[in-house]
Amino acid sequence: MISRRNIRVKVMQTLYASDSGKTVPSPKDALVVLNKKIEQTRQLFTYLVYFLTEVTRYAETDARHRASKHLPSSEDLNVNTRIAGNLVLWKILEDTSFQSATEDLKLHSILPKELVRKIYDDLVQTDEYQDYIQMEARFAKQEKKILEYIFNNLMLPSELFISHIEEQFINWDDDAEMMQGLVLNYLSKPGVETFSNFLSAEKAEFAKNLLTTVIEKRDYTLGLIKPRLKNWDAERIAALDLILLQMGICEFLYFETIPTRVTINEYIDLAKAYSTEQSGQFVNGLLDNIHKDLMAENKIEKKVFKNSTL
Repeated sequence: MISRRNIRVKVMQTLYASDSGKTVPSPKDALVVLNKKIEQTRQLFTYLVYFLTEVTRYAETDARHRASKHLPSSEDLNVNTRIAGNLVLWKILEDTSFQSATEDLKLHSILPKELVRKIYDDLVQTDEYQDYIQMEARFAKQEKKILEYIFNNLMLPSELFISHIEEQFINWDDDAEMMQGLVLNYLSKPGVETFSNFLSAEKAEFAKNLLTTVIEKRDYTLGLIKPRLKNWDAERIAALDLILLQMGICEFLYFETIPTRVTINEYIDLAKAYSTEQSGQFVNGLLDNIHKDLMAENKIEKKVFKNSTL
């Protein structure tokens, strides 16, 4: 479920947290931190999906409440509950790994029902919802589209919702960008990936190897980086940029199945997304120069394995 880019972000965050402590952690200690961060990401992701399902299912709760009024109106007695039968919704709800995860994490205990109701009420007022409930047939594209709309246009822009998430999950600031991609990808193939197998064995090995390699090769990679900082103001170089450079160099040298161009592009993107305005250019320039020198010295060897997903 979690992607290689997501893994790089988690490794980057782990190394940055260690760097802020001014001490180089042992690989074993760093792995404990990394695994904790990945577990926090899994819990946040699970809760976002859970909250989305609760908003969608609230149509039935709303119908019951309105029908039970002392003097219900005709409108109260005819609430449209089409969205509660959403095909994508039910693929999620019938996923046993989702059921187990929500139960194990006791997500119902932190669910603010009033906030669920408010977002549902906001949904009912939208043209997108009105168009959805008027459709006679169910089409997979429209079923997914309305859930994406709730998540992108009602949950994420809501200050109340974000405030709630920040109170419950300390990793929201670190994971916000990642979460949007993960949730939208999941809605495209609900039930395929499991909430318990958030990180496959192959990707877990990649995460472990990347983290430990960067720590173990720290002196060597910094030795390649520092001589190339002459044209840069050393005091203004972001610590995160140095970490990204070390990660990139380690991928050049020690990860045979990852093409060097993929590595360079990935770390340029991460620098732009997570560091300063100048970081993309900085990381691009240094990684490209270091790559050329390592190639000239025949220090980079790459292999292609058809079945590798790294």
